[in-house]
Amino acid sequence: MITASVGFAVINTSAAQAHGVTMFPGSRTWLCYQDGLRSNGSIAAYNPACAAAIEGSKSSSDPSGTTPLYNWFAVLRSDAGGRTTGFIPDGQLCSGGTGGPYNFTAYNATRTDWPLTHLTSGANIQFRHSNWAHHPGTFHLAITRQGWSPSSPLAWSDLQEFASVTNPPSNGGPGALNYYYWNAQLPTGRSGRAMLYIRWVRSDSNENFFSCSDITFDGGNGQVTGVGPSQTQPPPSSPPPSSPPPPSSPPPSSPPPSSPPPSSPPPSSPPPSGACSATYSQVNQWNNGFQGAITVRNNSSSASVNGWTVRATFANGQTVTQSWDSTYSQSGSVVTFRNASHNATIDPSGTRSLGFLGNWSGSNSPPSLTCSSP
Repeated sequence: MITASVGFAVINTSAAQAHGVTMFPGSRTWLCYQDGLRSNGSIAAYNPACAAAIEGSKSSSDPSGTTPLYNWFAVLRSDAGGRTTGFIPDGQLCSGGTGGPYNFTAYNATRTDWPLTHLTSGANIQFRHSNWAHHPGTFHLAITRQGWSPSSPLAWSDLQEFASVTNPPSNGGPGALNYYYWNAQLPTGRSGRAMLYIRWVRSDSNENFFSCSDITFDGGNGQVTGVGPSQTQPPPSSPPPSSPPPPSSPPPSSPPPSSPPPSSPPPSSPPPSGACSATYSQVNQWNNGFQGAITVRNNSSSASVNGWTVRATFANGQTVTQSWDSTYSQSGSVVTFRNASHNATIDPSGTRSLGFLGNWSGSNSPPSLTCSSP
């Protein structure tokens, strides 16, 4: 039995202030939010477990049942004060009990079809936790024992703590889809289904935040199944940190990457010696979709770059559908990526990165790139 729980997500109802939830490996509320969010801002689940949770959340005050997903970051107890066993009842760990600001009890359901993250036993992965509001504190990571079944209610006695981290760094400021991040090794000798349970214990108040992430040890590298119309999506871009797409559009849903993921060839010539240069790499490719990354380099060893623009010319009719750590526009074969507000400055000899998702057909050769700065 563990003596500390694990969790993420927090909101203050009086201040309407969100605090965060685990984004990788994704928690039930975060991935169900991704699963159901439509382009017009409504939520209509594709995943059957998420749909059942929405139905189970309906009430006179919430006739749509979607409040827990619009508040995916709010699984919290303001009175937890580090307590676990005996404070939150067995079977209610994913909701943090019933004393929080919103009703997450439907997300305790014992089902085998929740969105699922595919991982490799013993792998060292980067955990990501939303930092919508910033607080000092410690994240406690626990996992269910080997042989635990997702059709059984989650109990404290099922969990074994394997790591913790205090005040990890973040990739950007609060109030957006930025996140805290840290690396930890997953337990070795594991196979099959498991629950990752994480609690964030604030050191400046009694507020604690709770999160359940459904995972399976099957040799995966972060692919997610059970999300979106195709019910699959690729793992997050690598190397992080890098922000997900902005909340004004629904998070990406796409088929799983091919194995092994194709990689783009190295540049045939060294980068130009102007103020900035850009290089491209293909992170993943699947069916008619792909994920790309662009690294922007300051070629000067003495002066900073303040603002940058990368123009990518695609030869095969590729179209970009979303980007993060940049804004973008497309005209014909040319996609223009411009810096976001948080990464406009590049120190001497430094780099910045952006990521994007796109569609392709026929061929998917790398784009040619140009970089400019004011």
